[in-house]
Amino acid sequence: MYLEVKGLKKSYGEGGSYVEVLKGVDLSVENGTMCVIQGASGSGKSTLLHCIGGLDEAGSGSVSVGGMEICGLAPEELSNYRRANLGFIFQFYNLVPNLTVKENIQVCRYLTDSPLDMGELLDTLGLARHQDKFPSQLSGGQQQRCAIARALIKNPKLLLCDEPTGALDSSTSRDILELLEEVNRKYGTTMLIVTHNNSIKQMVDQVVFLKDGQVKKNYRNEEKMPAAQLEDL
Repeated sequence: MYLEVKGLKKSYGEGGSYVEVLKGVDLSVENGTMCVIQGASGSGKSTLLHCIGGLDEAGSGSVSVGGMEICGLAPEELSNYRRANLGFIFQFYNLVPNLTVKENIQVCRYLTDSPLDMGELLDTLGLARHQDKFPSQLSGGQQQRCAIARALIKNPKLLLCDEPTGALDSSTSRDILELLEEVNRKYGTTMLIVTHNNSIKQMVDQVVFLKDGQVKKNYRNEEKMPAAQLEDL
């Protein structure tokens, strides 16, 4: 397995404000798989993603990515792990406003020794004719495409997506999901997609449901549907 999570626990606060968010999560994901993580607000979805990404420190348990145990790594080691392995896509695009599309992407290009080809990536994501525009000149969908390109330029082995279509309308959401589908097919990128949208589970290889900080369902999707055919986005 490329990703293995065992007995993962995470809590916040102390005393009366103590909250246990993850309560012993077990999860494994094969290399090259698209996996959706679903659950109600407060179920621990984003916290799980952040622990896998090394943005949050786990209370206990194990997270192994590509054979590397990341729980307990020193801050510099975690930074190296993220640089070498991960791409992040968030609901709010976090683009640098005074940099162009191409410059926003180049910021992450310099973090790796084996980046993807910039021209090919811009073409794949439909950004070639927008590369000299600033974020304020782009639609929401174009900004999300830029955020995806910025995450992908590093050629990451694992792409973590936290509500990647949450701020988009139905048509644009479908475009973004088709794009993620194409990236998975073209580059073999393993993807974890946190989403509230129930339709997205139909297009992925694996579906995980969290409830109250625990995995309640975890199954392979035997009849995947192309993103272009999804309804109710």
